[in-house]
Amino acid sequence: MPTGLAYGGGACTLNPMAMEWTRAALRIMAATLLLTLCVGLVGPSLAHAQKKQSAAAWIKKGQDFFDEQEYEQSIQILSPVSLRPDISKSDKIQVYKLLAYNYIVLQKKEEADGAVRGLLVLDENYELPDTESPRFRDFFTSAKKGWIDDRKPGLDKPTTVPTVKITHTGPAQVDKGEAVKLTGEVDDPKTVVGKVTLWYRKGTTGKFKPKRVKYAVRKFSVEIPASVVEPPLIEYYIEAVDENRLPVGYRGDATSPLRIAVPEGESIVSSPWLWVPVGVAVAAAVVVVVVVVTSTSESTVSVNVYE
Repeated sequence: MPTGLAYGGGACTLNPMAMEWTRAALRIMAATLLLTLCVGLVGPSLAHAQKKQSAAAWIKKGQDFFDEQEYEQSIQILSPVSLRPDISKSDKIQVYKLLAYNYIVLQKKEEADGAVRGLLVLDENYELPDTESPRFRDFFTSAKKGWIDDRKPGLDKPTTVPTVKITHTGPAQVDKGEAVKLTGEVDDPKTVVGKVTLWYRKGTTGKFKPKRVKYAVRKFSVEIPASVVEPPLIEYYIEAVDENRLPVGYRGDATSPLRIAVPEGESIVSSPWLWVPVGVAVAAAVVVVVVVVTSTSESTVSVNVYE
């Protein structure tokens, strides 16, 4: 620890080396606090959203997005629901049906075919009602014929989704306009993963954008583009799908994404995203940290705590 610390009159005087150490420590403390606040205060409802709401509630949200023609958002909401351990067979069939509908509308034939096949593995006699759109019924009929011609792959396998664990730890903070490199590993004991995708966005609203991940020998790497790295934060999650484009693993998801703080300027101590939530969260005590940097060889740091 730097030396050159002197006390007098309720303040302390530090030499330049000690001052640099103090400023660095403050940045680390502020970054940690901001990240905690982003998770705990900015979006507490997102942090444990999948745990708090039932599968049926999230399926309803996915249905609502579909009805509003927000097909990509519907897919992002529905996909992780299929991996919930508490999901019932009927709810899972509903998830695959809605996923297929979304993909059909978006003209993503392979993904739609995979969703229909996932549904048929659960119920090989499933048929859409005559009241459904011919567009959907014709696709389901064609997909089912293809599945039967392929000798019903997946029917002789357990209907439980294989356990795929994605290991990854992102940075707590990055500089504005700096590309973010992400790496990690995929524990895939049954070798079911066909593709890994990064989904990212600027801030806490709007659509997540996909980016293909470099994936080989169970390791992955990808970059979040510098163009979206702007204050106050970025959100992302990582998705693994099988050869049928069905999800088999997540690190984060659309309802509880991972977050990285992006400070404005050199230090996030001056960011309103730090101090406004602090004013809400800390009601019993206010801690004011004032750093005065002068051009002389010494600087003064005054720390006052009011109860």
